[in-house]
Amino acid sequence: MTGHELSDPCATAVMRFGVPVTDAATTWCHLAALLSHDDLVAAADHLVLTPARQRAGDRRPYVTVEQLRHRVDTYHGPGARAARKALVDVRDGAESRRETLLRLLLQRAGLPEPDLNVDVYDSEGRWIGRFDQVHRRWMVIVEYDGEQHRLDDRQYDRDEIKIEDAVQAGWSVVRIRKGAMSAAGKSAIARVERALRSRGWRP
Repeated sequence: MTGHELSDPCATAVMRFGVPVTDAATTWCHLAALLSHDDLVAAADHLVLTPARQRAGDRRPYVTVEQLRHRVDTYHGPGARAARKALVDVRDGAESRRETLLRLLLQRAGLPEPDLNVDVYDSEGRWIGRFDQVHRRWMVIVEYDGEQHRLDDRQYDRDEIKIEDAVQAGWSVVRIRKGAMSAAGKSAIARVERALRSRGWRP
């Protein structure tokens, strides 16, 4: 473990699992000089996430978007400009780095911004499940299909049933895997755009 000396008058120490560390917002600001824009946004999305279920002893979010915004306003160290730029793209709702990267990829392509990790119901009010990106107006769902979804049989079965139920309820579901995000994400962008256009979306 390597220590670092900080000269940041707004930094505070908090205890995490018995270890004193700098507060989440300050740590994120200091990372701004080291991370790419997308990874900096992904780190912030992790910090501001309000989880569907809280874990005992690990209450979240670690910092709210408003608290992060206030900290960025008071931060003038290395990476301050990058932090301000990244903050514009931070959202509460992404549950993984890949979900954030996919959202940013689609956003830069000019596609509409979705609701993140929200519950979807059928026409009779029955709960279908939570989905990564939901375009309610056009009834399009975008799911990032990570490796864990296919390696865990029970999770895979739940996902398959959830998606079948969504399609039955009239939703168009686009499942994106890691390979679709290579080559500047052209495949992912094209597939999501096609689904949105088929439901009436226009730029």
